[in-house]
Amino acid sequence: MAAFTAAVSAWDADMLEMDVRLTRDGEVVVIHDALVDRTTDGAGPVSSFSLAELQRLDAGYRFVDLQGETSFRGKGVRVPHFEEVLTAFPGTRLNVESKEPEAAGPLVEIILRNGAQDRVLVAAAGEARRRSARGYPGPWGASRHHILLFWALHRLPGNGPYTPGADILQVPEVWRGMRILTRSLVRAAHRRNLPVQVWTVDDPDDMRRLLSWGVDGIQSDRPDLLADILVEKYGRPPPPGLRKRGDGG
Repeated sequence: MAAFTAAVSAWDADMLEMDVRLTRDGEVVVIHDALVDRTTDGAGPVSSFSLAELQRLDAGYRFVDLQGETSFRGKGVRVPHFEEVLTAFPGTRLNVESKEPEAAGPLVEIILRNGAQDRVLVAAAGEARRRSARGYPGPWGASRHHILLFWALHRLPGNGPYTPGADILQVPEVWRGMRILTRSLVRAAHRRNLPVQVWTVDDPDDMRRLLSWGVDGIQSDRPDLLADILVEKYGRPPPPGLRKRGDGG
């Protein structure tokens, strides 16, 4: 929540990207790893904790900032429930990946209960991870299968015959040594009215290059650096974090 709050309030992020899993008692929580060990002061699978047990862990315990300090340790940072994130940012789009098949159905139930299907994109690396979300009326991200097939076929004459059954392509620039994102892939996607977002880009030179290719979104751990570029090159209004920094704050 600390990262999401900073991204939205300080840097005017248009969209928040996150991953969800289920607790032992069937609650949808926002956490990437299957284990809590890397990011909290606890140990073991997320699925072995109840929601209450999970939220007693310090989720800022192992975070190290740009100065090398554990600046969020002991500050009350915890693993949030997905619904908490959804309701805390009512004007922000969310990109949510189900990391396990069991989480997809409950995830969609929460989205629909809150009437948020117009602003929550359901993503998954593989279709098996979101099978229980089939029929979701909101935006649907392309899976790895969609992306690789489109990548392989778009270079055929006429950009190939294949259009993914999805609303958006979210791709890495390079995956397992293969270049996925190219100018031609962006153009081919746009011909099919498919926006292209690229992850995860933290270098300013890469941000500038990819934006010049026409990508529609950049997923980044450094929204502060991206904000600088969007203001400088594209005339976006300076976000509060940039204005404060400019005032010496």
